[in-house]
Amino acid sequence: MAIKQTEDLLSRAWQTRRAYFAPRIEFVYPYRTLAVSSTGRDCALNCAHCGGYYLKHMQPLAKTKTLAQRDTKIKSFLVSGGCDRQGKVPHLAKLAEIKALAAQGALNLHTGLVTEEEAAALGKVAGVVSFDLLVDGETIKDVYGLQAAPRYFMQSYRLLRKYTRVVPHLCLGLYKGAIRGEYRALEFLREEGAEALTFIVFTPTPGTAFAGYEPPPVEEVGHFLATARLMFPRLPLSLGCMRPGGNYRKALDCTAINAGINKIVQPAPAARLLAGELGLAIVKGEECCSL
Repeated sequence: MAIKQTEDLLSRAWQTRRAYFAPRIEFVYPYRTLAVSSTGRDCALNCAHCGGYYLKHMQPLAKTKTLAQRDTKIKSFLVSGGCDRQGKVPHLAKLAEIKALAAQGALNLHTGLVTEEEAAALGKVAGVVSFDLLVDGETIKDVYGLQAAPRYFMQSYRLLRKYTRVVPHLCLGLYKGAIRGEYRALEFLREEGAEALTFIVFTPTPGTAFAGYEPPPVEEVGHFLATARLMFPRLPLSLGCMRPGGNYRKALDCTAINAGINKIVQPAPAARLLAGELGLAIVKGEECCSL
């Protein structure tokens, strides 16, 4: 990726952001949103990038109601879970418990693939759905282990949007750290429409099949984020919580600001400094960035 080309793109993206948005940025520290798994630690897919690792850090659904009643700071819930062999998070098996949770606070559901019946049922309880959008067949097969064509992800996105608000999530570098179908996903969303868009970045995770791969270079991610800003000049864009830490995060978060991102979850200190230097007022969020 030519450095000069990326710098020019970032400059255009920043000017676009200034033209369409007020000079402020939201930094999100989602301590009021509890991460919940409706399947506990169970996942049938054992995906190459995750291997069920992140489910271990989520609250089991069965214990959530009691915990939420004791902890008054909790206002909302991110309800995820492991997938079955069809690529679905089987929330409907626990729908009564999820409905009870919805009475205590807003829900952000991760659903995986859905039928129309599933989309309609989940749409009645979800405040929003965070949908992992994949349009590259090889990524679906080699990362998720699914024999599912991209059209099933596209159709699930359409179905969910019929029944609730949906924030598509694009994981940059999901295929062994390489950016593959992510640009095609932007084209799809430009045709289909979206209310907001969240980006996360492949993070090498110990104990997984992809533990030995590196995340995509920050310059490539910056090029992608700037492209997204230019393609969607009026759309709120977020950099989500799933991304590498350390020096990588420091460089990425600053690049994301320059690319015109509107919201960053748990930003690096350098990003907070840069926001001030650029004249952006900082708004602090306390719940999941999709809510």
